[in-house]
Amino acid sequence: MTKRIFRAICTVAAIVLLASTVLIMGILYDYFSASRMQQLRDETALAAQGAEISGESFFDGMSAEDFRVTWIAPDGTVKYDSSKDAKEMGNHLEREEVREAIKNGVGESERYSDTLMEKQLYCAQKLSDGSVVRLSNSQYSVFTLFMSMLTPVLVVLVAAVCAALWMASRLAKRIVRPLNEMDPDDPNENDCYEELEPLLRKLRAQQYRIAKQEQELSSKRREFEAASRNMTEGIVLLSDSAEVLSINEAAKRLLNLRTDATGKKITELCEGEEIRRLVSMAQNGIHAEAVLPPSYGSRQVNASPVMSEGKLSGIVLLIFDISEKEKAEQMRREFTANVSHELKTPLHTISGCAELLQNGMVKPQDIPMFAENIYNEAQRMIALVEDIIKLSRLDEGAVDMKREPVDLYALAQSTVASLSRAAQEAKVALDLEGESVVIDGIPQLLQGIIYNLCDNAIKYNKKGGSVLVSVRSADGKAKLTVKDTGIGIPPQQQERIFERFYRVDKSHSKEVGGTGLGLSIVKHAAALHNASIELHSTPGEGTEISVSF
Repeated sequence: MTKRIFRAICTVAAIVLLASTVLIMGILYDYFSASRMQQLRDETALAAQGAEISGESFFDGMSAEDFRVTWIAPDGTVKYDSSKDAKEMGNHLEREEVREAIKNGVGESERYSDTLMEKQLYCAQKLSDGSVVRLSNSQYSVFTLFMSMLTPVLVVLVAAVCAALWMASRLAKRIVRPLNEMDPDDPNENDCYEELEPLLRKLRAQQYRIAKQEQELSSKRREFEAASRNMTEGIVLLSDSAEVLSINEAAKRLLNLRTDATGKKITELCEGEEIRRLVSMAQNGIHAEAVLPPSYGSRQVNASPVMSEGKLSGIVLLIFDISEKEKAEQMRREFTANVSHELKTPLHTISGCAELLQNGMVKPQDIPMFAENIYNEAQRMIALVEDIIKLSRLDEGAVDMKREPVDLYALAQSTVASLSRAAQEAKVALDLEGESVVIDGIPQLLQGIIYNLCDNAIKYNKKGGSVLVSVRSADGKAKLTVKDTGIGIPPQQQERIFERFYRVDKSHSKEVGGTGLGLSIVKHAAALHNASIELHSTPGEGTEISVSF
C-alpha cells in the first residue's frame, strides 16, 4: 500500500509539474510575443515618421541590426530593403501586412518558418505618398524558447522531482503509519482517520462475533472434554486421513496407548488388521464395528464416518470394554446349564419313583418311602423355582416391592425363631444378640438376607457347633453379622460363593439340600439396599459374614 500511495503522489506531482511548466512557458511566450510586437509597432511608427520627413534620404546609410526595414512603392515594388538587394526582390503588393497597410494605414502579420524553427513578425505603415514602410523581426517558437531555457528548466525539474520524491515518501509513510499501528484485536483503542471509522466499526462487530463464537466453542469444548473424560467408553476423533484429533483417557487405556496420540495416524498407533479395516470402511462412508484381538483384552470398536456436504470430514471411533458383557454372557450360559441340571436331577428322581409305582414294582410297605422321595424332590423343585423367581425380581430392581422402616433386630429375631427347629435338628446352637436398629428397606428382601445367611450357617456347620447372629449400630450404619463355627471356605473360593449355583462342598450340599442360590440372593438384595458385604472365613474353623446398611 505504501508503494501505491508513493507512486500516486509522484504521478500527481509529475502531472502538476508538467502542467505548471507548460502553463508558465505559455504565459511567458505570450507575454514576450506581445512585448515584441509592441516594440515592432513603435519602431515602425518611428521609421514611417522619418521617411515622411526625410524622404528617400532617410534610408541612406541605415544600419538596423535588430529589425529588417523594407520600403515598398504603391505598386508593390521594393524600393529599399535593409537585408537584401531591392532589385532582386519580388512584388510585395500581395503580402498580407502590405495590403492591410494600404487599406487601413497600418498592417500586421506573422509567418512561421519550419526550417528556421522561428516566427517572423511584420508591421507595415502607409506613408502620405502611398508607399509603405515595413519592419520585421524574428521571434523564437515555444520549442526554441524552451530549448534555450533547457538548462535552468532541468535544474528546476530535478530539484522539484527530488523534493516531490522526498515529500511523497514522507507523506506515504505518514498516511500508512496509523494503518500499520492499528490493532485489529482492539479496534476501540485505535486513533485513525475518520475515513477508517466504517472499517473500525466492521472490525469491532467482527471481533464481537468472533469472541462470541470462541466463547461458544470453548464452552462446547469444555463440555465435550468433561463428558468424554468421565466416560467409561473410549472416544477417538479422527480426521479424514485417520489422524488423531482428540482422544480421551478411557480410549488410551482401552487401546493400551502410552504416548501422546494427537496428530498421529491411528493405524500407526494400534496394531492389528481390524483397526485398518474399520478406518478404511469409515473413509468409504460405511459404518463398521469389530472386536479387537485378545492382546487388547475384550474390546469392541465402532467406526462411524462424519459426512459434511456429501464429503468425508472425519471419523469417530467408539471403544467399548465388553469384558463385563462377555462375563455376563458366560454367567448366563452357566446359569442356564445349572438350572437345567438342578431341575433335571429331581425330575429324574420323581419320574423314576413314579414309574416304579405305576408298574407295581414297589412293595406295599415301601410305598410311603417312595411317596416321601417324590414329595421331597418336588419341594426341592418348588424351592428352586421360587429362588429363581426371586433372583429375576431382584435383577429387575424389585420395582413392585415397597420400602418402609424396618426394625432389623426384630426381623432377625423372627427369622431366628423360624429356624430354631432346623438348628435343633442339626444340633447347632442358634443365638441372637444386639440392639434395635431401624432402617429404610424392603422387609421381604431383608428377611431373605437374614434367612439365607442363617440357613447356610446351620447347614454347613458341625454337630455341636454354633451360629451367632448380631445386629448393632456403629458409625451411623446398621450392621448385621452372622458368625458360625462350620466347615469354612477356602481362600481361593471366597470370591465365587456369591455366584449362582456355586457350592464350596458339592457332596455336602447334596446331603443338606438347598438350591445354590441363597448367597446370590443375599448379594442382589444387599445391592438394592446399597449395602456392603464383608466375608471372613477360615477352613475348618468357621465363617463370618457382615452386611452393613
